[in-house]
Amino acid sequence: MEPLNVVARLWERIEERDWDGVATLIANDAVIEWPVSGERIVGRANFIAVISDDGYTDERSVEVLRILADGDLVVTEVEIPQDHVVYRAVSLWTVRDGEIIGAREYWTTPGQDPAPRWRAGYVEPMVAD
Repeated sequence: MEPLNVVARLWERIEERDWDGVATLIANDAVIEWPVSGERIVGRANFIAVISDDGYTDERSVEVLRILADGDLVVTEVEIPQDHVVYRAVSLWTVRDGEIIGAREYWTTPGQDPAPRWRAGYVEPMVAD
């Protein structure tokens, strides 16, 4: 399966909470890094345990805003709205032989990091889509 299709299927299965299906797409020794929180998840079992935890997986939709591929590298931008906040992530996935072997994901919330006042004369506010 093409790397872009592997990652597209990953997000579909995450939204469906199909953890067994997610597991089929992740290599046993995959390494997933979350630099914003300073965490590294090593191994399929640990990744599935983290993303399937009841405290982490309340009812939420996943909207893939962009997905691009170049060889084994796939980049996604997703949005996951919840009642109190909207999460956005840009993820850099590495896919080999139909499995995700690594990723680096940058999770944040729009507006979480307010713009400094000194830039006000040089920028304009982004309007929510």
